Amino acid sequence: MKDYLIRAVSNDGSVRAFGCITKDTANKARQYHNTTPVATAALGRLLTAAAMMGSMLKGDKDLITLQMTGSGPLGRVLAVSGSDCMVKGYVDNPYVDLPLNEKGKLDVGGAIGSNGFLTVITDLGLKEPYIGKIPLVTGEVGDDIANYYATSEQTPSVVGLGVLVDRDFSVKNSGGIIIQVMPDALDETIDRLEQNIHNITSITDMLESGMSIEQILSLALSGIDFHFTEKSEVGYYCNCSRERVRRVLSSVGEAELRSIIEEDGKAELCCHFCPKKYEFDKDELTLILSELHESKRADSINEEEKIND
Repeated sequence: MKDYLIRAVSNDGSVRAFGCITKDTANKARQYHNTTPVATAALGRLLTAAAMMGSMLKGDKDLITLQMTGSGPLGRVLAVSGSDCMVKGYVDNPYVDLPLNEKGKLDVGGAIGSNGFLTVITDLGLKEPYIGKIPLVTGEVGDDIANYYATSEQTPSVVGLGVLVDRDFSVKNSGGIIIQVMPDALDETIDRLEQNIHNITSITDMLESGMSIEQILSLALSGIDFHFTEKSEVGYYCNCSRERVRRVLSSVGEAELRSIIEEDGKAELCCHFCPKKYEFDKDELTLILSELHESKRADSINEEEKIND
């Protein structure tokens, strides 16, 4: 079964819920970045959260970026999603290995670290993106996403994320849920949700027991009249291209580009999100440098004409 996301809403609109399966997505990220189990779990959890948060976006070109930078050895963990639930991401130090935590689980919190920040960047195609930044709570990803919603958006949320790594380091199961209470929710609805949450254990344990993500959401929303709405495919997708990388080279400036040409005679750039490498020979670099020079010259002439006018 392909990875997918399902949405649900209470009949009175006071509660909305999202759940997704991300086994193949997390596994593709693991293969791309050759991550250790704890890095796989950290990145998989953040990719799962990004997919659900991306599904809340409205515009086809809207993007959301989640970045966790803690004091742990993983460094930065980053995930990006569009409204289509297609995600990509990376971790600074994919080879980090830590002992299991006191519960016998992968120590994601220790690998990310609790001393740092969660940054949420929402790009809606406006002049400037919306940036929310809050201190990390535990580094366990789910706790920090829930805290972000409570702190930055004043939306009480339950966030459950899980990635189960098999003995061969592949992803055996991965998924998550987000349940949010709207401002007009009745007290009895909130009370019911709080009671239900006690029945939600580990997401991966429930998936391993054979429960579907729909059944997990149904358990969380038990006693509340609700219905499932849309279902969307989730996947790992990197949209890098030679032209995008070429623009990166153009952005380094004439002096740096000239230095690369003189010292190396070529450039090789690797995508952060996938294994693709892009090579540019001396002729290509010289052409980019020429284009930069002409663009700078044209801008100078335009500025001079404005002054004369």
